[in-house]
Amino acid sequence: MFAQVLSGTPYGVEAKLVEVQCDVGPGLPGFTIVGLAEKEVSEARDRVRAAIRNLGLEFPQLRITANLAPADLRKEGAGFDLALAVALLLATGQIPRARTEETVFLGELSLDGGVRPVRGVLAVALAAKEAGIAKMVVARDSASEAALVEGIQVFPVADLGEAVAFLRGEKDIPPAPRVIPEAPPPDWIDLSLVKGQEHARRALEIAAAGGHHLLMIGPPGAGKSLLARCLPGILPPLSFEEALEVSRIHSVAGLLSPDRPLLRWRPFRAPHHTISYVGMVGGGHGIPVPGEISLAHHGVLFLDELPEFDRKVLETLRQPLEDRRITVVRAGVSVTFPASFMLVGAMNPCPCGHFGDPLKPCRCRPHEIVQYRKKLSGPFLDRIDLFVHVPRLTKEELLGEGGGEPSEAVRKRVTEAREIQARRFSGKMHTNAEMGPREVKKYCVLTPEAKSLLARAIEHLALTGRGYVRTLKVARTIADLAGSDTIEAEHVAEALQYRAFPEEGWS
Repeated sequence: MFAQVLSGTPYGVEAKLVEVQCDVGPGLPGFTIVGLAEKEVSEARDRVRAAIRNLGLEFPQLRITANLAPADLRKEGAGFDLALAVALLLATGQIPRARTEETVFLGELSLDGGVRPVRGVLAVALAAKEAGIAKMVVARDSASEAALVEGIQVFPVADLGEAVAFLRGEKDIPPAPRVIPEAPPPDWIDLSLVKGQEHARRALEIAAAGGHHLLMIGPPGAGKSLLARCLPGILPPLSFEEALEVSRIHSVAGLLSPDRPLLRWRPFRAPHHTISYVGMVGGGHGIPVPGEISLAHHGVLFLDELPEFDRKVLETLRQPLEDRRITVVRAGVSVTFPASFMLVGAMNPCPCGHFGDPLKPCRCRPHEIVQYRKKLSGPFLDRIDLFVHVPRLTKEELLGEGGGEPSEAVRKRVTEAREIQARRFSGKMHTNAEMGPREVKKYCVLTPEAKSLLARAIEHLALTGRGYVRTLKVARTIADLAGSDTIEAEHVAEALQYRAFPEEGWS
């Protein structure tokens, strides 16, 4: 007999629906899975056989052939287990067809029949909705994640026996409720704890308001890492659409927890400088999975000790910094990951960290400083919007009682500036940093005084075309923070303060 049910598999940050076909017929007993199945999918034969037998159901002593269609799509993971078991029981007449039609089955089977959660459930649910499929049967721990997609009925099951009872009509399973969790602010470091560094605090606010890339340069202990870790606290929460997009990426990467199926605040990723190329951009065996730059989508990617990162890893950031997406190509597979993130870097001015320090002399030799700075290429630095020098704190600042404004006050201004940008772009993009040439020409309108100032700066600072455009974008953000429709000379002047290349700000 022949039977067919639906399942799904993550593919990049999206998912593909898969037809799980099962044929049971005469011949030597055996269980074969075809359809470009990877090893973990082929191992489902033993899990399905053990689960069916341990639940007291009949496993046929016949020739069983399972096909995962389309056959040219690579299949990975253990998420097909439940669908394979249901298709086999359907083909042998142990369950009726009525409740299996137009339903996606997704889950890993334990040997005792338990149904375990798998990664990518949210992505599969979104693919099911797009295909017009309205029902899913998943593990209990995956139900809250799948139920986030409006219009999908999600039936959670604890084991295969419960799924069989439901499909036979012997047990009623109510659909999982669609619950949008509250989003209380996490316990971030507050900006009021940062002493001094008014210039850097202002740069942080501008970067947050416009989604700009930021590089902080200064001696050890000046507060660069502390400032960076305050950044999530001044960013506005994700909209629901953004939250769903970010959560889907984390779901595909297997990083969502059952009690937190929707990420409401912007991600903050801070990988160690020993991270590999694959860990940063994505990849791995088989179908590529998201890397750190995609996990930071709509959030912050913080690279501390920037020159210590492998040169190849840093150079791979050049495309996503410009295009806000990255395409990973492996043998027979090409996947595009979203990568619209804010890059925040922190570095010392030299290997010992004290070049230009008025109190501590630098111990580095000139060629060591040159080699240290050469770890960051010119094209990479040209993609940074704001450069800020973070100097050593004075004794008065260190001994003083308080810092500046709290994060909540800064977040209010940042949110207001982002709301201005949301109205300006009408959903086509989110921040000024995402503007293309057409938007820059339309929205970055300069007064005559501002244009004259920028013309002089182009010659004095030797701005490249990219540097000129990025200066305009930063000036647009400063104008938004000031509530100005046009870009005034003072907005351009402030933007140019952050455009100086590191060599000019380290001495």
